[in-house]
Amino acid sequence: MNSTTRKTLKAIFSEPINGNIEWRKVEALFISLGAVRTTKGGSSISFVLNDIRADFHRPHPEKASLRYRIKDARRFLMNAGITP
Repeated sequence: MNSTTRKTLKAIFSEPINGNIEWRKVEALFISLGAVRTTKGGSSISFVLNDIRADFHRPHPEKASLRYRIKDARRFLMNAGITP
């Protein structure tokens, strides 16, 4: 994990929840941790990490994730055994 993905991991677990994290950085974090990404169609994507699956919708047209997406990303990471 490089310094950028480490910062993203810390930002996902920060309080209060930061809704200004760019979604591409969240995806890069998942991939760097070994997640497998599957594009389903449109903005729908799935990730599998440590046998845990999570489905997301990429934000559009803005780049930043909203707080509920970051909460979902945090829950996915925690369920997969990843914490900062």
